[in-house]
Amino acid sequence: MAKKEKWVVRDKNKRNVFWPSVEMRERAWVGTDRFYKDAAKNPMDFWACLARDGLDWFKEWKKVYESKPPYFKWFLGGKLNASYNCLDRHLKDKGNKVAIIWESEPLEERERKITYRGLYREVCKFSNVLKKLGVKKGDRVGIYLPMIPEVMVSMLACARIGAVHSIVFSAFSGINFRKRVEDCGAKVLVTCDGYWRRGKQINLKKQADVAAKAKTVKKVVVVKRFTGKDELKLPMRKGRDYWYHELMAKASEDSKPVPVESNTPLFLLYTSGTTGKPKGVIHDTAGYLTQAYWTTLWDFDLHEDDVFWCTADVGWITGHTYNCYGPLSVGATMVIYEGSPDMPNWGRLWKIADKFDVSVFYTAPTAIRMFKKMGCELTKGYDLSTLRILGTVGEPIDLETWLWYFGCIGNGRCPVIDTWWQTETGGTLVNALPGIGPFIATVAGRPFPGTRAEILDEKGKPVKKGRTGYLVFKPPFPPGLLRGVWKNPKKYRDTYWREYGPKVYYTSDGAKWFDKHNIRVTGRVDDVMKVAGHRLSSAEIEDAITSHPEVIVSAVVPKPDEIRGQVPVAFVVLRPGVKPSPEVEASIVKQVRKEIGPTAKPHQVFFVKGLPKTRSGKIMRRFLKSMLVNEKLGDASTLQNPEIVGYLKKVVGYKRK
Repeated sequence: MAKKEKWVVRDKNKRNVFWPSVEMRERAWVGTDRFYKDAAKNPMDFWACLARDGLDWFKEWKKVYESKPPYFKWFLGGKLNASYNCLDRHLKDKGNKVAIIWESEPLEERERKITYRGLYREVCKFSNVLKKLGVKKGDRVGIYLPMIPEVMVSMLACARIGAVHSIVFSAFSGINFRKRVEDCGAKVLVTCDGYWRRGKQINLKKQADVAAKAKTVKKVVVVKRFTGKDELKLPMRKGRDYWYHELMAKASEDSKPVPVESNTPLFLLYTSGTTGKPKGVIHDTAGYLTQAYWTTLWDFDLHEDDVFWCTADVGWITGHTYNCYGPLSVGATMVIYEGSPDMPNWGRLWKIADKFDVSVFYTAPTAIRMFKKMGCELTKGYDLSTLRILGTVGEPIDLETWLWYFGCIGNGRCPVIDTWWQTETGGTLVNALPGIGPFIATVAGRPFPGTRAEILDEKGKPVKKGRTGYLVFKPPFPPGLLRGVWKNPKKYRDTYWREYGPKVYYTSDGAKWFDKHNIRVTGRVDDVMKVAGHRLSSAEIEDAITSHPEVIVSAVVPKPDEIRGQVPVAFVVLRPGVKPSPEVEASIVKQVRKEIGPTAKPHQVFFVKGLPKTRSGKIMRRFLKSMLVNEKLGDASTLQNPEIVGYLKKVVGYKRK
């Protein structure tokens, strides 16, 4: 692939709008609107063609789609195996191709490169390990691992024997892991002794032991990450705990993939609701894998010479789909990194991108804002000319951050693919395709071909262009969409199908049409408030505040008010060098009045040094809400910055003991 190619051209008539260059269109898998038009005529036939062309089947389906609202199925009666589709079928032509490039946090450690054949052998052996430990088809396996290759091995080994994996983010506490293990009834846990984070050894086995006390857990497999002088002295309970490397040394490489029916659960992924109680989202095999395959191929335009790097942890859905099932099913080479992006400095990611000639880079706006704060000069000395596509995921991206990403990291030559999707959707559903565009700053793009997105008002009527409404999807539903909530059908119905009825999937996200085809997502609307009878979204007010030139990020939550019911309260992080003052506050309030109207203006503005965030970068507004009314705050162990809670208590004047 040629370096320093210009992959985008600027729209001469519209500001901050870009189009694919001739070179991009010629290279792209999808370079014409025909795909959208053909898919819209008959979405079921469209997805059937994609499932047939993208995946290998042991038995083809009898029926493409069936709906019994709010439940539905794709490719009924078909049989396949996800592990086979990610590994076995590549062995003939891509056996020696590198599948995974692993970079450790310590600079002195050598990277690991694992070929498709090498990964296949490891997965086969570990699938036999699991079977020997008593895991059968349909059993659940709890995985509690950091970003090391063994996490992909564990996932694919479960899929190979028809077991259901449930991964829990390694930075979550042992208590959080146990809650999820108990809910899904996992009988085997896979963890490791520990991992590196900001130069420190994190003892993960100690946390895993908390979850291992769950009644259903019979065996625990422990990967040894630390050896020699770094080795951790861990308590290993005889008869329950086993070293991964010892079990693997005795395991056979002979393991035939177990065919499963299309709608068989592939994995559970727990996501926290507004109450903080996790719910186990169920994803099936065939529908999920079809969407993972084609969104990976088309969204990121992956070719044989590409190196793909999604920075998400595998504990989140982005890591499941774009750090495992998507890239491996298309036969791509991907990078995974164990540690923190600031080790030893904020240039680490660019060092890795340069080192491995990364061509497609996919990360979150939260990370990009942090990179921007540290400055573009940290990219100097690193060759980023192999970059071809930049992606963003996790939350709406503001204009300034989008432009910085495009200009500093992409050098004004790479499209920014702003993807919208959810844990529940399994894969991306709204974004521009590299060969079609347009790439519009702060606008996610078009609904993926074969999906039917609409934006509705509170009465279920389509909104006009420029008006904010609620993003929904109508049948036939995307193949990767969740199939239920584990052991909680009521939660499934109430969360996703109650707002507009059982035939409309409610995303809980606000959105507006930018033009005839393209959607701008404004953010979550389950964080809403009623101010003097007006329903306002926290995300929309935050968007207005963040557009202020002296603001980095903000969070808006409601506070009870005797007259207006609720009023917005803003927590604002200012740019370095900007000092809080009445003038700055007045300017921010004026900005909100201008963007939304007087009803939305903040009743109070707290200037703070940081906000409570999860490890994936999402702001935990419930902590801020509770502080304002002196309610119990709840567990802060899932935060990436739990120390911020004590600081914010003092700022707000929190009085509960």
